[in-house]
Amino acid sequence: MLTTLLTGLGAGASLIVAIGAQNAYVLRQGLRREHVLPIVLICIASDAVLILAGVAGIGAVIRAAPVALEVARWAGFAFLLFYALFAARRALRPEHLRAAAGAGATSLLTAVGTVAALTWLNPHVYLDTVLLLGSLSASHGDPGRWVFGAGAVIASILWFSLLGFGARYLAPVFARPAAWRILDGAIAVLMIVLAVLLVV
Repeated sequence: MLTTLLTGLGAGASLIVAIGAQNAYVLRQGLRREHVLPIVLICIASDAVLILAGVAGIGAVIRAAPVALEVARWAGFAFLLFYALFAARRALRPEHLRAAAGAGATSLLTAVGTVAALTWLNPHVYLDTVLLLGSLSASHGDPGRWVFGAGAVIASILWFSLLGFGARYLAPVFARPAAWRILDGAIAVLMIVLAVLLVV
């Protein structure tokens, strides 16, 4: 069972630890030290729900209803372009790192809504967690598939905790406005690329 757990952890990490819209947002909020705990918890809880749904066999339902993925694809495309616009605006008007919430701080509602949208409006999340991890878990039978799923959930817990709470150690770098300009510019480009990749 330990081998199955580690296999699930490795498979989960290989899909979660990647450059993406969700990870970029968690990193940015971690650097700003704004609402990190609720953001990390939403990411972990979302991954856990999707991974366990895949292990339970929900992937077959999603494959049978491709229109749901198509709707999510275009909604995600619009949201990513919208977020890219705001990131580009921030890049043109850089800021210094604020250790505490202050002028220009993101509200809790906005932060939670943004990370939820970046998670649930991304069709790749369903493909990676529900379909791919769900399919991989099936090869381990019962109860092995649940152990595999637990390993993937542990990977999510470790990654988002590290990304959100570990970002503060980069604070000295992001004390300079130029660093924020580069980060936000890179996020804007990333969001546009991801949006295009969703629909082509």
